Amino acid sequence: MSLHITEFEGGQALSDFRIQQLLPRLQAVHPKIAGIAARYVHLVASDHAFTPQERERLAALLTYGEPYLGAGDGPLLVVTPRLGTVSPWASKATDIAHNCGLAIRRIERAVEYRLQMASGWLSKSRLEPAQLQAVAALLHDRMTESVVPSLAEAERLFTELQAQPMEHVDVLGGGRGALEEANRRFGLALADDEIDYLVQAFGGLGRNPTDVELMMFAQANSEHCRHKIFNASFSIDGVPQDKSMFGMIRNTHQAHPEHTIVAYADNASVMEGHAVERFLPAEGGLYRKGSATHHVLMKVETHNHPTAISPFPGASTGAGGEIRDEGATGRGAKPKAGLTGFTVSKLWDGKFGKPEHIASPLQIMTEGPLGAPPSTTNSAGPTSWATSASTSRKWRAWSAATTSRS
Repeated sequence: MSLHITEFEGGQALSDFRIQQLLPRLQAVHPKIAGIAARYVHLVASDHAFTPQERERLAALLTYGEPYLGAGDGPLLVVTPRLGTVSPWASKATDIAHNCGLAIRRIERAVEYRLQMASGWLSKSRLEPAQLQAVAALLHDRMTESVVPSLAEAERLFTELQAQPMEHVDVLGGGRGALEEANRRFGLALADDEIDYLVQAFGGLGRNPTDVELMMFAQANSEHCRHKIFNASFSIDGVPQDKSMFGMIRNTHQAHPEHTIVAYADNASVMEGHAVERFLPAEGGLYRKGSATHHVLMKVETHNHPTAISPFPGASTGAGGEIRDEGATGRGAKPKAGLTGFTVSKLWDGKFGKPEHIASPLQIMTEGPLGAPPSTTNSAGPTSWATSASTSRKWRAWSAATTSRS
């Protein structure tokens, strides 16, 4: 059965704030770039052609944000989720469509960018292929997105590849060398001590690891939190320490447990509070004041900030964890106030230069927290917050609110 791909135009995909950030960088590539506009385009894959009623329902579901009022011509670049992957946005949007009774395979969202070129004396300026490639580098995240020249090319998102059979790495027969080869072939980026650990672990188990197990082990060490080694032993200046890093953190509480209700439970801690008065709902639709003891929940979230691997989505990965942990500790709590601190480290060896896929510390700081307000979903369907003509004003309000609670 052939797959049907149906396009649904979307709204504005670039805020005024983001355009102001992008334009100087685009003009550094070509000084005649006078403007940029972008709109969302939705690609819906199904096993059948849609009826008029189905198209109408899908169009309603995918209508959100500000309407696109930009140009319809000019140099075109289409940014899609990385080819060969299913984006998080697609997973959520497809679930919503299924819950609305729509028989579809998948919805994906692309962004169609149009560049406006200033006219010269005799003709309109043009971009050379190398310049177009440089512009594309500014408009997408190389780790999570792809750039194609047209929407027709974007349909490659739905190309289904035959799954590769699971394979085993012969650690029992080949020892450390077999793992080193698998590390290069699969792109696992395992450190020497991790390879040593795996050789010892599977030697003890008396069996060979699968490629799936090795990939999961490699991915467990998230680039932005290092939880896998949080309880590992370590040394400082060659001196072994008697406590792990987490043990050192917990030791503070062990030495001074005063005024603690909960410590290190459900990813948060609770300190003694005091009696406060607040308005609570009562019978008859009225609110009446009541007095009760309210403790203070405190937690740290390691995932809130953008990372070198993924500057934009990195900033939003911790929002769910933040709300989850505050709501799940003890009887639950609500976000009230907080502090956010940024620390950016050098993530590459100076002898070899910066890898192409790694963002610089400056990019992490400016593009992640400042350039990309988060996506949200409302009852009308998947939406993007950054779609308003007054985005600059709203962004400042959102940024302040987020900083106060992250």
